[in-house]
Amino acid sequence: MKPYDGPVSDHFDGLNFFDPDGVPPKSLGEVLRWQFGGGRKRETWPDWAPSPHADTPPARVEGDKVRLSFVGHASWLIQTGGLNILVDPVWSERVSPVSFAGPKRRNDPGIAFEALPKIDIVLVSHGHYDHLDIATLSRLARNFAPRVVTPLGNDVAMRGTDSSIQAEAFDWHDRVELGNGIAVHLVPTRHWTARGMFDRNKALWASFVIETPAGKIYVVCDSGYGDGTHFRRVAEKHGSLRLAILPIGAYEPRWFMRDQHMNPEDAVKALLDCGAQQALGHHHGTFQLTDEAIDAPAKALVEALDAAKIPQERFVAMKPGQVVEI
Repeated sequence: MKPYDGPVSDHFDGLNFFDPDGVPPKSLGEVLRWQFGGGRKRETWPDWAPSPHADTPPARVEGDKVRLSFVGHASWLIQTGGLNILVDPVWSERVSPVSFAGPKRRNDPGIAFEALPKIDIVLVSHGHYDHLDIATLSRLARNFAPRVVTPLGNDVAMRGTDSSIQAEAFDWHDRVELGNGIAVHLVPTRHWTARGMFDRNKALWASFVIETPAGKIYVVCDSGYGDGTHFRRVAEKHGSLRLAILPIGAYEPRWFMRDQHMNPEDAVKALLDCGAQQALGHHHGTFQLTDEAIDAPAKALVEALDAAKIPQERFVAMKPGQVVEI
């Protein structure tokens, strides 16, 4: 596949994308040190950890309401203004280049695929396998033929595998009209991307700010905290945020993950920086990508909120199948 080929910018050097305010991803040597070095403490997850929740969404949500259903990990169904929007949809059993190995699902999706309403829009944040799942995108293309909105270069991986995926690629700071008065902004995030050994940062990564009738929703699928600048910039540019969806898992060991994945303490700081009225925690409890225990993110979030003197109800760790309406 021919990689993305576009003009040089403050985050693309003509060959690779980069984060002008962040830290490059870890080297292969550092990956091997984490995976095989001495002293590693990897907590054991249960083989199966079902959620007590399951959702059967309505066909549409009209008017000025927003219905958010947590599918699991970083996957969401957002229904508003007569549109059905999926974010980083993953219904596969594993998040891996192969179906027989790699991180395995520990609970069912919060919505059965067969229970999905007609999907109009799919937002895909970047190319990592726990966010860009070609098998799921192909299944969605066959069933619904949705419009897929993604950062620059990720459309290459999608269409190169399945030409029926209707992918459109956009840059940071682009605003994309989705229809019915709904729009999405692609905004910078502290991360990186790759799908193989030789395509590191050949595509871009992003978070989303979705304009809805109930207010703006800030969806962060993967990000390090850094010094919080990118969260404060979202607040400065986009104003009042009704809701933020923030990652709280996949963060241990910190020496390896800190620059690319927030922990719950970081996520609480991100909430304060972006100023959202309310936050929902995701990116935990479904696929074991890192070393912390399955329930560690939710417990640590409670502690971080207490330490910051923030009411627990302002930032809730979600479980698959849970629904929030605003």
